[in-house]
Amino acid sequence: MNTFRQILGIYNPWWKDGSMAFGQLPEFHRTIFDDIYSDLIQLPQMISVTGPRRVGKSTLLKQIIKKLIESGTNPGSIIYYSFDDPALLSDRINRDDFVNSLFTGEEPTNKKPKFLFLDEIQSLPNWELYLKKYYDLGFPIKIVVSGSATSPIFKKSRESLLGRLKDYHLLPFSYYEFVAYSLSENKSLVTELTQLHDSGKNFLNFTDINSLSEKIPQVSNNLKNELDRLLLKYFLEGGYPEVWTLPSMEAKQDYLFDNQVKKVIYEDLVLAADFRKPEMLKRFYISLLENPGKEISLNTFANETEINLQQIQKYLPLLEMTDLVYSLPKFRSQALRIRKGLAKYYISDLALRNAVMRLTDSLLDNHELLGLYAENLVFLTLRRSKNILQIDYYREKNNEVDFIVHTVSGKYLPIEVKYRNSIEKNI
Repeated sequence: MNTFRQILGIYNPWWKDGSMAFGQLPEFHRTIFDDIYSDLIQLPQMISVTGPRRVGKSTLLKQIIKKLIESGTNPGSIIYYSFDDPALLSDRINRDDFVNSLFTGEEPTNKKPKFLFLDEIQSLPNWELYLKKYYDLGFPIKIVVSGSATSPIFKKSRESLLGRLKDYHLLPFSYYEFVAYSLSENKSLVTELTQLHDSGKNFLNFTDINSLSEKIPQVSNNLKNELDRLLLKYFLEGGYPEVWTLPSMEAKQDYLFDNQVKKVIYEDLVLAADFRKPEMLKRFYISLLENPGKEISLNTFANETEINLQQIQKYLPLLEMTDLVYSLPKFRSQALRIRKGLAKYYISDLALRNAVMRLTDSLLDNHELLGLYAENLVFLTLRRSKNILQIDYYREKNNEVDFIVHTVSGKYLPIEVKYRNSIEKNI
């Protein structure tokens, strides 16, 4: 019994000293932090935080715990535990008793929980059954779970908790978050950046396309210079925070390939989909990386890559589910005229492309490639918006528009991306 309490004590240092427990915790909050915290306090449902590996889910949970304690919650009523703990594999530990005690506060944990944070929940077999049991029994506990969305098996387990669980999907740092984090020591620039970011939401509430230019605020030269500098840095290093502190580009790319590509394809998807030839899936993924934003016909793509069409149709949803690529459908004014198999594909994080294809900072001299990167970045920004119902692209004969945004007001907003020093009005 003491072993259990000793294990939990290591994971919950705030039980002894709340002031010292968060010394290494970053002060910077992701944009979804406030929404998750508010829902945790107000909603009866459980909260789940999913996302790719090493994107900051555990850090987010501990930041929420810190705010709970700062807001007056008794530290002893907050339990955090990560199920990737090897201690649970010991024959001396009755896993079922331990897990149940996390919810009930009875022996062997002897801690009455008010808030329960369960990290890496996908490592616990049948985890959804525990959550369903205690939620349906009406236990007075606020529960937050986190898990890797790179596992399709995990997605199916979440679906069994429909109505009981509100899911937040944590992705790599957006460009806005990357800039805000990088400039966090400069309060005036962060304030200006926040105002610029918030003004972007007005674009989706337009009444006349010609009036959109009036909604763009003036940007100071200091912020503009930082945005230009950090954009190129973001193109190279992407949005995975652990990458930024690594000593060399080679180390950064090794880290991304090993953790975000290799493990997903060779471990998560092989296990979930019973792939016998993961090399084929890897080859298909690399083929998509070669031309981000390019319109692809699956039949043509199958012929060019010599990958069976049925295999491609099986691979695509799995690559999207695991946050490696995202598809963009073709816009059609009449639903019945939708042409199956035509779509554009974008990369979830541009640094993944650099890592797989071993691109160095010389890519910054390739303006055509940077144009594709800029388009990819705009797509990732649009798909994060809460006020967008759908995004398509338009292409008919010689006419093409990068994105057609379906707004909540029922209007269409066409967006064309250009990456140039100056833009002519007739473009």
